[in-house]
Amino acid sequence: MRLVIQRVSRSAVKVVDSGEVVGKIGRGLFILVGVGEDDAKVDAEKLAQKIVKMRIMKDPEGKMNLSVKEVNGEVLAVSQFTLYSDTTKGNRPSFIKAAQPKQAEEIYNHFVAKLKEEGIEVQTGKFGAYMEIDATLDGPVTIII
Repeated sequence: MRLVIQRVSRSAVKVVDSGEVVGKIGRGLFILVGVGEDDAKVDAEKLAQKIVKMRIMKDPEGKMNLSVKEVNGEVLAVSQFTLYSDTTKGNRPSFIKAAQPKQAEEIYNHFVAKLKEEGIEVQTGKFGAYMEIDATLDGPVTIII
């Protein structure tokens, strides 16, 4: 799995076709979630645990010293197969290393469920939909796992 984690003061995701806002959070983490062809639920579990404990939220002195759980922050997790793009040949990215949609959705949903089990408020995008994302980065802080 590949994650792009951004600390945000707010974030929202809207499905373009319907115009419906399907996920919206205040202070917390906006996470793009990519699932690869070799990924399994155990990978989702390990990364969810890492997210819950990762100390990238500001403490009262403005230092990255607290976890999203410690600040009662939220998570907006959006599936993003393009994190598995391969651009080594030609000008058009290849996505053959990304998981097939059924597998990707299952592992993505498992990742979200594991975050929720830890007491994190989690919002999501709509799997497979074309979406617009609005995020106000805090810092900015971006971590890639």
